[in-house]
Amino acid sequence: MDATLSPLSNPLYVMAKPAGSRCNLACHYCYYLDKASLYADGSSDRDKEGCRPRMVMSDATLEAYILQYIEAQTQTEVLFTWHGGEPLLLPVSFYEKVLRLQRRHARGHVIDNCIQTNGTLLSDEWCRFFSRNHWLVGISIDGPAHLHDAWRRTHSGRGSFDRVLRGIRLLQQHRVEWNVMGVVNSVNADFPLDVYRFYRDIGSEFIQFTPIVERDDPEATVSPGQYARFVTAIFDEWVRHDVGSVFVQLFDSILACWVGQAPGLCTMAPTCGHATVMEHNGDLYCCDHFVFPQYRLGNIHQTTIAAMAYSARQQQFGLDKHDALPTQCRQCLWLGICNGGCPKDRIALDEHGEPGLNYLCADFRAIFEHVAPAMDFMANELAHERPPANVMSWMRCR
Repeated sequence: MDATLSPLSNPLYVMAKPAGSRCNLACHYCYYLDKASLYADGSSDRDKEGCRPRMVMSDATLEAYILQYIEAQTQTEVLFTWHGGEPLLLPVSFYEKVLRLQRRHARGHVIDNCIQTNGTLLSDEWCRFFSRNHWLVGISIDGPAHLHDAWRRTHSGRGSFDRVLRGIRLLQQHRVEWNVMGVVNSVNADFPLDVYRFYRDIGSEFIQFTPIVERDDPEATVSPGQYARFVTAIFDEWVRHDVGSVFVQLFDSILACWVGQAPGLCTMAPTCGHATVMEHNGDLYCCDHFVFPQYRLGNIHQTTIAAMAYSARQQQFGLDKHDALPTQCRQCLWLGICNGGCPKDRIALDEHGEPGLNYLCADFRAIFEHVAPAMDFMANELAHERPPANVMSWMRCR
């Protein structure tokens, strides 16, 4: 499986949460842990990992999902993404069942699977399964131990770094394809090169960054200017030493926009709405960051995935990303690259006093201005099919 495979290439994408919001960690900044309240049954019991055990996808829901998701596709390739919470709280046997059902309903489609995990529950059994079946594994890790453990802790307050790193080493031993997803927060954002070089040194060739912007959690949220400093410092390191050997999703997406192609990040696309999320019971929501009652599209046991995902309501949700842009965004030089960013982060007022400005707007502008010379050069190199080494040589001479 190509590590840079982007779900955005699919006309319809569903992120599945087979264990709901259940997780063996209690990361301070996690936006999904409180979704358990949507499916509360009054129980306060917790299992040995510290999470409530009631949210498990049933066999009927799993088969309905796999069948409907394949039927809804308009191209041969189908990418299944398993997410959480922590999806490894379900046993290997659950995902063996996934494969059996995918084969049963494939009908000529080429099916790939990827799974996002905190890595703490990885074992030889899991890694043999992923290796044998060619699954791509995304690992959530926020940098070296002193940065990762600042927020990513267990329910009892213990750091999780050692267990995550052990999981990564197991993936490497079993030759499982894996990549890194790092959350940029108020702590690790001050150490950009420590974070980037750590990822590079542990062998990650594909890196994703997600900045924390939470209105209700200012303690973990990156501060104005902090995210720009983080990104530009990493860009300077990457563009001088690692172009062509380390792939940073944000930089790839900016370059794609620079040359007029679709970005690999939905946050940078002109509209959204094609990437939905499904909870363990079959409830479908507009987006992973909009799992709230008012954004519930329905349930796959009453309405098909295709009907909900292509509904007028979901299409309008996607168009609202563009239609709700404030004046400052519409007049911005960088609109074609940024497109206003993720709607969940549009919590500020623009210079005209209009709502809907992205909290990270000034950071985005600073990032684009900083990378512009290199992006211009790389775009020209791509047009002439020249090797990545040219970019690094050019940057070192500047």
